[in-house]
Amino acid sequence: MPKDAKALLAPRDETVSLSSPEVATLNGALPTPPVRLRVWGFEVYDVRLWTPRGFRHGQYPQHRFALELQYLRRLEGTAIAGRSIDEMRRVGQFSDTQAQTWLAAMNSLFPNVAEGDRITGVNQPGQGAEFWVNGRRAGAVNDPDFARLFFGIWLDERTSEPKMRVQLLQGLQP
Repeated sequence: MPKDAKALLAPRDETVSLSSPEVATLNGALPTPPVRLRVWGFEVYDVRLWTPRGFRHGQYPQHRFALELQYLRRLEGTAIAGRSIDEMRRVGQFSDTQAQTWLAAMNSLFPNVAEGDRITGVNQPGQGAEFWVNGRRAGAVNDPDFARLFFGIWLDERTSEPKMRVQLLQGLQP
């Protein structure tokens, strides 16, 4: 493999296994290869999906799956939450009241992170999203609209990172 090609591949995190509590209940879910987000040359996180057999990314709100972010730098939880709201607005419309409610929920769920920390969201179809931080359950947002838009940051065609989306969904059923 050419040296430059290796640089584009995110290293596998061997610390997360199929027995991690956040993915253990996904019955046979397998991870996609991690994909690295770089912004203005800065490495931000590696993202991967844990999907069960039969997962169709075009119908992601209807499937139970996990989306894992492993951070590569320090970030404030409030910055993660605020950026999530901005990115969710690209995916779909919601009211200012919903934005305030969801921002408050994410501010309480997302801690400040350092290199190596993981935040994993688990889609609960028709219910909302459950969040785990470094293998410990942090809580949930019980709103299916929130879950659709939040996971849409990575999975919806209107994402701000279309190349990352293509890499993340490579090999999965449309």
